[in-house]
Amino acid sequence: MKNFHLIDFNLLMVTTIVLGRRFIGSIVKEASQRGKVSLFRSILLFLTRFTVLTATGWSLCRSLIHLFRTYSFLNLLFLCYPFGMYIPFLQLNYDLRKTNLFSHVASMGPREAVSGLARSRDYLLTLRETWKQHTRQLYGPEAMPTHACCLSPSLIRNEVEFLKMDFNWRMKEVLVSAMLSAYYVAFVPVWFVKNTHYYDKRWSCELFLLVSISTSVILMQHLLPASYCDLLHKAAAHLGCWQKVDPALCSNVLQHPWTEECMWPQGVLVKHSKSVYKAVGHYNVAIPSDVSHFRFHFFFSNPLRILNILLLLEGAVIVYQLYSLMSSEKWHQTVSLALILFSNYYAFFKLLRDRLVLGKAYSYSASSQRGLDHRPS
Repeated sequence: MKNFHLIDFNLLMVTTIVLGRRFIGSIVKEASQRGKVSLFRSILLFLTRFTVLTATGWSLCRSLIHLFRTYSFLNLLFLCYPFGMYIPFLQLNYDLRKTNLFSHVASMGPREAVSGLARSRDYLLTLRETWKQHTRQLYGPEAMPTHACCLSPSLIRNEVEFLKMDFNWRMKEVLVSAMLSAYYVAFVPVWFVKNTHYYDKRWSCELFLLVSISTSVILMQHLLPASYCDLLHKAAAHLGCWQKVDPALCSNVLQHPWTEECMWPQGVLVKHSKSVYKAVGHYNVAIPSDVSHFRFHFFFSNPLRILNILLLLEGAVIVYQLYSLMSSEKWHQTVSLALILFSNYYAFFKLLRDRLVLGKAYSYSASSQRGLDHRPS
């Protein structure tokens, strides 16, 4: 306990605000509700919003001013480095193509295109609206895509393409947010340590890995709930899959030329791109030579595969943390491991609950389907 005076509380305040930015934003959003409310409730919401914004802004400005006076410019660059990489890594031009803002900027007249000020304003407007849509897409109430059962092969493939982009977007958000959390928890405090102080490099690397893996699992649990896994499973079941076979082994079997507007049954052989493929799924509308369709069906044909992977990963992390907790001798390591372990216990409980419930639901559905298939006509 004698080393508490070595902690830079201004750096700790900046790190806390950065890691809790979504929690602060959710409080402000809930306190900014519009509608018919009583006078007392409106005053309470205004005071809550004013208090949170004022306290956060004052603490952040005060801490940043102190850091500017204490540390070099290079250290401050490392403090804000992840935010400079956040937007390019997530490729926000994906949302620019989805919104009508991109077409609005592209359709500007020549007079507006000449003006540098107008271009910068439109770019800032586009960037701001893109960030709003990205946040709304992942964390808003309408963030979950919907599945439409249809018999049109082209519509099924279009739906799969949308779900692939949505899933990749969520995985990028998980990766970037996990690296951001681990960066500010494990790397930034070490970088700001004075040269006269000693720090444990092995523990810093271990903490970085534990925070990044734990944050990744928690974010994946939030962004890939059970309903979303079920949606991906239904899309994969409608998409189907093809297995490449040797033409010499099936030369005597009827082979059909593959057409994109046909829904192929299981076991049929088709010719596509000078190769022969066999239908694997019950219904098959995937493009036989498209590797992305094969990967989509492989990962999501089993509705419990994602939950099983997350459970195994979370269980391995918990076992390792228990071992580290029993062998740790320093108080700061014990506190850090206990806090991370508590969050992992909660995530493991929710994952195990979803796994048991969905496992029983899918097993009951499969047994009912087998009963209907074997029922005498």
